[in-house]
Amino acid sequence: MLEINLIRNHQEEIIEGLKKRNFDAIDIVNQITKLDNKWRSEKSKMESIAANLNQLSKSIGACYKNGEIEQANDLKNKTKALKENEQTLKATVDSIQKQIEELMYEIPNIPNKEVVKGNSEEDNEIILSYGEEPKFTSEPLPHWELAKKYNLIDFELGVKVTGSGFPFYVDKGAKLQRALINFFLEEAGKAGYKEYMSPHLVNERSALATGQLPDKEGQMYHANTDNFYLIPTGEVPLTNIYRDVIIPNEDFSIKLTGYTPCFRREAGSYGKDVRGLNRLHQFDKVEIVRIEHPNNTQKALEEMVEHIKSLLSKLNLQYRVLRLCGGDMGFTSALTYDFEVFSAAQNKWLEVSSVSRFYSYQSNRLKLRFKGNDKKNHLCHTLNGSALALPRILAALLENNQKEGKIEIPKVLHAFCGFNEIS
Repeated sequence: MLEINLIRNHQEEIIEGLKKRNFDAIDIVNQITKLDNKWRSEKSKMESIAANLNQLSKSIGACYKNGEIEQANDLKNKTKALKENEQTLKATVDSIQKQIEELMYEIPNIPNKEVVKGNSEEDNEIILSYGEEPKFTSEPLPHWELAKKYNLIDFELGVKVTGSGFPFYVDKGAKLQRALINFFLEEAGKAGYKEYMSPHLVNERSALATGQLPDKEGQMYHANTDNFYLIPTGEVPLTNIYRDVIIPNEDFSIKLTGYTPCFRREAGSYGKDVRGLNRLHQFDKVEIVRIEHPNNTQKALEEMVEHIKSLLSKLNLQYRVLRLCGGDMGFTSALTYDFEVFSAAQNKWLEVSSVSRFYSYQSNRLKLRFKGNDKKNHLCHTLNGSALALPRILAALLENNQKEGKIEIPKVLHAFCGFNEIS
C-alpha cells in the first residue's frame, strides 16, 4: 500500500508512474485526496474537543477544590455534551479512514524508473543470457514423456486422487524433488538466510498484509469455515513474521528462507503450454525474503539476483534474466526480475524465479518499521524471490540432461539424491 503522504504530496507523479502499468489512477487518487481532506478536517475538530475536555477537567477540579459546586456541575454538563460530540466525530473519522484504506488497497505499487511501459510479457527486457543450448543426437523427449518412461511422475494418479495440476512424484522422481529442495535450502543457509518451516495456511490479515488480497483473491484456495487461505507462495508466512514489528535500531538486514508447497487455482490455464509440470495448482518452492533499511535495498536486490544466478549455474542450466515491463509486473512490485531456463525438448523458455523489490509498499500494510537514529519510526523495505520454484527446474533438468537410455543428474545433486543417473 502506498503511503498517504505520497498521495498527498505527489499526486501527479503517482498518476504518471502508474501509466507504465496501464493503470489510470486519476479517479481513485482524486477520491482519496477528497476523503483525506475531510478526514483531516474532522480529526482536527476531534482533537480540538479533546483539548477542551482536558481543560474543562482541570477547571472542574479547581471548582471542587474551591467549593464552587454549582459551577463545577455546569462544567460537567458541558463536558457530557462535548464527549457525545467527540464520539460522533470519532465514528466519522474511523469511517473515513476505512474508506481511504479500502481505496488504497486498489492502487498497485509505482514502477521503478528502470521499468518500461508495456502490456504483456512480449514487452519485457532481456538483460542477461547465460549458457548454451543443449545438443542431442536424436529428438529430445519432453519431460512428461520422460516422466512416464522412467516412472518419475504420475500425472494420471494425481487426477484420480485430486484433479489436474496435482501430480504424484514417484521413487527417483520424488527423491530428485527432495534433493532439489535440500540443495536450495543449503545454498540459502550458506548465503546467510535463516531457515523457517512455516504454516501452509494463513489468515486473512496475513494475505492482506503482503498484497495477495484483494488482488489475487480468485487465485487462492480458501478454507471457508476458518477463513484461512492456502499460501500461493512462502513469501506470505515468512514476511508476516515481522507484521506489526518495530525493529529497535537502524542496524539490521534480515534474511529469511523456507521451503513450502504453494497452492494456486490458476483459473483458465489449459492447453499445450501448461502441459506436464509447466503449470500446476500445487508445487514446491524455496523462497528467500529480505527486510532491509531503505539505504540497503539496492544492494540486497543485487545479492538476491546473484544468488539465483549461482543456483542455476551450479545446475548447469541455460538461463536468461528479464526485467519485467509495467504491464507484466505483480500488483505489489516496483521492480521485478524474472529468471527463465531453456527447455530443450519444448524449445521454449520457462520461468523459474521472480525477484521483486517492493520498497515500503508491503511494509506499510504490514506496519513493519524500524526505530531511526532520529528516534522516529520509519517503514522498512522488503524484497522476495523464488530460489527456486521446482516444477520447471525439474522439467528442464530432465529434458536437457537426457542421453541415450538415461538421464544424467547434475553433480551438485548427487549427495542429496543418492544417485548419479536415472535409467
